[in-house]
Amino acid sequence: MKSRVLSVEWRYVKMRELIELAVRKREGVPVLPTNWLSVQVGSRLFQYAVLALGLLLLSACATNPVTGEDELTLVSEAQELAIGREQYAPSRQMQGGDYQLDPELSRYVNQVGQRLAAVSDRKLPYEFVVVNDSTPNAWALPGGKIAVNRGLLLELESEAELAAVLGHEIVHAAARHGAKGMERGILLQGAVIAAGMASGNNDYSRLAVGAAALGANLLNQRYSREAELEADHYGMLYMARAGYDPQAAVKLQETFVRLSKERKRNWLSGLFASHPPSDERVRRNRETAGRLGAKGGDWGTERFRQKTAALRRTRPAYEALAEGLKALKEGDEQRALDLADKAIRIEPKEALFYSLRGDVYFKQKRYRDALEEYARALKHNGDYFRFYLERGLTLEKLGRRKGARRDLKKSAELLPTAVAYNALGRLALESGNKGQAKKYFSRAAGSRSPEGIAAAKELMRLDMPDNPNRYFRARLELYNKGQVIAVVQNRSDLPVRNVRIGVGRRAGGGRLHDVRRERIWGLIRPGETARIRVDVEPLADKKQLRRYGVIVLGAEIAE
Repeated sequence: MKSRVLSVEWRYVKMRELIELAVRKREGVPVLPTNWLSVQVGSRLFQYAVLALGLLLLSACATNPVTGEDELTLVSEAQELAIGREQYAPSRQMQGGDYQLDPELSRYVNQVGQRLAAVSDRKLPYEFVVVNDSTPNAWALPGGKIAVNRGLLLELESEAELAAVLGHEIVHAAARHGAKGMERGILLQGAVIAAGMASGNNDYSRLAVGAAALGANLLNQRYSREAELEADHYGMLYMARAGYDPQAAVKLQETFVRLSKERKRNWLSGLFASHPPSDERVRRNRETAGRLGAKGGDWGTERFRQKTAALRRTRPAYEALAEGLKALKEGDEQRALDLADKAIRIEPKEALFYSLRGDVYFKQKRYRDALEEYARALKHNGDYFRFYLERGLTLEKLGRRKGARRDLKKSAELLPTAVAYNALGRLALESGNKGQAKKYFSRAAGSRSPEGIAAAKELMRLDMPDNPNRYFRARLELYNKGQVIAVVQNRSDLPVRNVRIGVGRRAGGGRLHDVRRERIWGLIRPGETARIRVDVEPLADKKQLRRYGVIVLGAEIAE
């Protein structure tokens, strides 16, 4: 089967939005935070879209550059590269931002990665960065964009083990494992299948909105058993080609299996969530190492220890940070402050430690003190969205709207979140800009988080008086002895009550005249339908019924 380029005018990263917009245009319904596939599963337009995707799938065929096997493809290489390029920065923001304290360490990790990439079977614009997160984890996006967490480096003992990790991730990118997950998602439910992965510092993936939500889903997906075994096998092959001893991959997998059996919590919420270890993987790695026969390869143990010396020196500071965040969550604010101070004494240049102090003061409503701490955090790291978000929320509490808007917008530029857009919506409302507030709340409503749901309520509250028919489907039906009833379905994602409708005769242009007003007093939950008899003279048949119409005039959100 010859490789052919799939000619598609939209990229996958925009596919979901395009289908939603098509449905919205067809039926005039804004998409509130809900499972997008369930918005209009009965829509004929949506059915056409699914059929079109199926036809495209049948026309797409390519050869896997790693395995050499023919496979169906829906995401082209150009789309892979675009997705990786666009999602790399926001994905790193979700996981803690880049680790900036030791630029030499980041250069070192990139050098090891590039050494492996040079001997891989697929040439991509590979990049390797260190992410500032204590969770032992590593991940790869389509297009060769790879990251390893600071916490994982602390668990490794040699450069060869680092090469085993990076080689594994290179294969995930080179063999299109992430792209395949996207394709399975298109076929199964129209979105990437997410397994859920917690971050050691904060889990902001659930708050990401817009295009960044795709990156969150890519980070959260689980690889199949076959993909993991494939990444192990070819990763070890790349290690041998690059001069490393593939026995390091065996040793590393044995360690992972032991830690998983001991149920180490930080491991279970990190690497093991998306790359589950197993005795089978250990056995397969031993077999692969035996076939490669590359004994005497480079381990780089001393070199690795030298490059990670500063990281190990500051490890107690990050452990104090983790304890401090836990203490704050449990309500022990003084202990959280003490632990933040301890971390700062060990490493005064880490912005996260000042951010913890700011979080404590914010919780205590000491907003001016919190503002000073967030400013210190930004002084040490001006590239992480969370510090702008925190300072923006603090400025909002202090009534400093201009500064709050500036910081919240900067935060959303680095990583669009429901929290930032919700706050920007509130500020716009306070300034009397209802139209701008609706735009911000609409963006925030793209998240299923509590913040997103709150934004959806605000959006409906603002929009329903102007456009009530966007949120309901209403029709008339004939009942017993020609009586007329109005059938009203709540198509929003929120419960409503006190729904007001108007029934009248149809005139030219579809307008109604002689409108009689009716009211549905009861609660109508999302997706539910209410029926009410309306004051229309008995009609003989459906032909007469077509002379009448019904519209929704207004409703209230049920708190």
